[in-house]
Formats: sequence, structure tokens, C-alpha cells
Amino acid sequence: MSTVRSPAGKAVLSVQDLTVRLPANSDRANAVENISFEVFAGQTTCLIGESGSGKSVIAQTVMRLLPPQVSPAKGSVHLLGEDVLAMPMESLRHARGERMAMIFQEPMTALNPVMTCGLQLDEMLVQHTDMGRAQRKARILEIFERTRLPSPPRIFDSYPHQLSGGQRQRVMIAMALILKPALLICDEPTTALDVTTQAEILKLIRELQSENGTAVLFITHDFGVVADIADHVVVMRLGEMIEQGPKLEVLQAPREPYTRMLLAAVPGLEPVQRSAVPEQPPLIEVRGLSKTYSSRRLFGGRKDVHAAKDVSLVVRPGETVGIVGESGSGKSTVARCIARLIDPTSGTVISQGEPVEQAKGAQLRAFREQVQVVFQDPYRSLNPRQTVGESIIEGAVNGGQSRQQAWARAEELMTLVRLRRDSLNRYPHEFSGGQRQRICIARALACNPRLLIADEAVSALDVSVQAQILELLAEIQQRLKIGLLFITHDLRVANQICDRIIVMHQGAIVEQGPAHDVFTVPAHSYTRSLLDAVPGRGFSFHGAVA
Repeated sequence: MSTVRSPAGKAVLSVQDLTVRLPANSDRANAVENISFEVFAGQTTCLIGESGSGKSVIAQTVMRLLPPQVSPAKGSVHLLGEDVLAMPMESLRHARGERMAMIFQEPMTALNPVMTCGLQLDEMLVQHTDMGRAQRKARILEIFERTRLPSPPRIFDSYPHQLSGGQRQRVMIAMALILKPALLICDEPTTALDVTTQAEILKLIRELQSENGTAVLFITHDFGVVADIADHVVVMRLGEMIEQGPKLEVLQAPREPYTRMLLAAVPGLEPVQRSAVPEQPPLIEVRGLSKTYSSRRLFGGRKDVHAAKDVSLVVRPGETVGIVGESGSGKSTVARCIARLIDPTSGTVISQGEPVEQAKGAQLRAFREQVQVVFQDPYRSLNPRQTVGESIIEGAVNGGQSRQQAWARAEELMTLVRLRRDSLNRYPHEFSGGQRQRICIARALACNPRLLIADEAVSALDVSVQAQILELLAEIQQRLKIGLLFITHDLRVANQICDRIIVMHQGAIVEQGPAHDVFTVPAHSYTRSLLDAVPGRGFSFHGAVA
């Protein structure tokens, strides 16, 4: 197997004057227009911008993965000097994998669910090399070892659903790098990962890049990631290239107002002083809550997983309590137990002085009106066959309000979340991701809750949309005096919005206190490790935009 390399000083990838046309009924004529940049061996070029800016379209154009109705109108894409857009399909098939490879954002949809991870990599080696079976397996186990997957033989025989999110992403990286391509395209590969897993994945990509001299085109909306890994930055907006240049030039001395706006929207880790929340009776009090999942083993016996262990917390009116930790730390389990979406194994949840873990019938319905949840993925949270107006009023109508009252309230809420009232008759697919999340917030507020639980509600949003949603939540809380339980793996966001922080690890609370104290003088080593893993931790994004 030969590895193709670019001559010294020559670009591995050269995109020149690229324009990609959209179908006639789209919201604009071109997905991207007149885009030019280069990626060199051993260097990382980051494409950054909001959703809809055309970042992923560029990646799909380079890989020739565009849908049939979207096509390049002009320009060129050269890989190692060869025109990708003019390649015959047979040459393109060999180029994919051998010369260029791509890591997608969501490995669960990119990996074949009915094939073991080992066989998926083996399939690539069969197609692109003349290795024998034993040699192929040895190579796969070697790349699994290099990507720090635990117990490579077990991973080889495992299906994607049997692995964690971070492990699946490592399998995707192993698949992309097993043929040592000259160009690696990473399309938001760490967006949904917690900070420690994200740090490990970024470090791994850098190490493998250094070993193989790989050119990396990295697509992201996370400026912390850009600060950590980029050599060159290209800023995109609505299909146009706003500016590009070396990392420090773009991040510390941006020329364009749009770039400065994006940088200003990045949440900081600088200490934030907050007014003390008045001592009032708690909206929710949790005492000794535990949740254990049990499953039968194949050869007898049971396996217990302690998702939450002896968790106690309170949320008061007007207070924002953040729960942070890695994936699997128990954050969402605690939130779902509080909202009675699942039942705790033991412990007590008290609302208005009454335990609710055994509530049923009318008592449970009344409690659920008072505790509403905003989930991470707004598209999955909304019924695609219902107008957003019907989705918003559904809970209120079931709670006893008339349709007329509920609809009038829905119109008020649309104004509150800064959307047009006449949008109530539209369907979820007609809105952007940020707009759909605003609709989910409006739906949660329709029942006039006392407590709002936001479960990773902004983790997949662009930095500018994220800033708008956080500002909106703060404004709503100020106006309605509701409590907010904010679950996140993004410590920058938690620092910006939370009054108190609860740090969870392996189902247990390891530290809690005022946000200012937790972020400035963390008492637990695990909290310090989370803070150390935040991308771009030592970089100031706001000094250049002041």
C-alpha cells in the first residue's frame, strides 16, 4: 500500500473560485459562491461559520458526495494536483480512502449498524489493498490501538450500538486513517462530545496528522476548537467567504464585523459575579436520589449499572442550577427522574412540600405541568406532522385550557421567544435549528411551569444562535421568576448562565457550589480535569472585539 504525498510547498487540496448551485426553489441561488482556499500537508485549515454558511457543502463537493439536485456551477477542486470534479467514477472510488477520507459529525448514522466495527474497516482494506485476511486483521487491531480504543479485539467484534459515542467516533477516525490518506476532512466530529472526550479526539487527530503529514480540513462552529488546532481559518457566511488568514490574525485581529460578532458571542471562562438569589422555599428538592438499571447476563446473573447515586440538590425560584459532567455521568438521568419521565430506584423528589416520586393520575399531570423539559434535539422533540402552533397548545389544552385561550397564549409566547406570531401555522421543517429550539422553549412555557429543565438545549447550536438562546432563557427567567435546571457538558455555557454548579462523575455529585467558586477555585480533581480540557481555554476571544 503506497501513500501518496504532496511535494513540499504544494497544496494537498486547492479549491479555486468554487460555486455550487442550489435547486430553483431554495432560499438562495448558490450554496457557496466564489470560494477559494488551500490546505497544505501537515497543516489544519478550519472552516467556521453558522449553520447554512456552506461549510459542509464544500466538504461534500471535495468528496463528490453532493445530492443529485445540487451541483458545482463553476470553479475547481484539485487533490494532489488532480481535478476531483473531472475524475471518472473508478478513479474517484480509489481516491476516497486512499487519498482523501472524511469523519462525519454523527458516527451512529455514518457506521453500518448491522456490521461489526472490524468488518467495516476490513471492507475498506479488501477494496483498496491486496493484503491477506490475517494481515488485514492485524492492521485493523493496530489502528484501533493507535486510536486508543480499549481492548481492540473486543471492538473488532462489536457493533456500533455497543460502543459509547466517543468510542464510535474513534472507530470513524480509525476508518478514515487506516489507508493514510493525504487529506482528512472532519465535519463537526466533536460537536456532541463532552469536553474530555473532545480533547482526546482532537489530540489524537493532531498526533496522527503529525505522524503521517496529513492535511486536515476541519469544519466546526466552535471557536475553542479553532484556537486549539487551526493553522489557517476561513470564515463563512451564507455561502460567501467573509475572510481568511492565519489563526492568530483572524482570531485576534479580525477585519470583518461578522467575524467580530461571532467572536463576541463565544462564552467565556472568566469569573462572573452574580447577584445572590434570595433564600426562598425550593421549587424542587431532591434527597438521596438513585437510579439503577439492571439487565440479565447472557450466561445467568444480573448486571447493575448505577446511573445516579445518592444525589441531593435544590432549585429555588429565579435560580439557575447547572449540572455538568462527561457523557454517562448521570446528568440526564437525574433530570429525567426529577421530571418523572423515569422513576428513581430510591430517594425523594419534593415539589411544593409534597413527594412526587409516587404521584399518579391527576397529581402527576399537575406536577408535569409545573416541570417542563427542553431537550437537546428540537427536531426530534416536535411532531413533524403538526404545525408548531398545535405542538405549543397541546399540553395546555390537555391541562384544561380552551383552544382559544391556549392559542392566544401561544401567540404571546412566540413574541416572547422573538418569532413571528403568524409562524404558528408553519411546520417544524420550515424553521432553522435555532428557531426550532425557540419553539420548544415556547411549548415548555405554555403550561406556565415553575421549573424549566434544559437538557443540553444549546449544545448543537452555532455560537451566535447559542448566545441568543442563552440571552432568551435569562430574560424569560427574569420576567417569569421560574427556576432553571441547566444540564450541559459545555463549561463555557455553564459559566455564563448558572448561579450554582453541580459536578457529576459516574453517577455521583463530586462537587457543588456557587458558579464563581467552582470555576475559579475548583475543590475536586475531576472538576479541574474538566476545566483543563475546555478547548481554547488559554485563549481570549473577546480582547480583539472589545
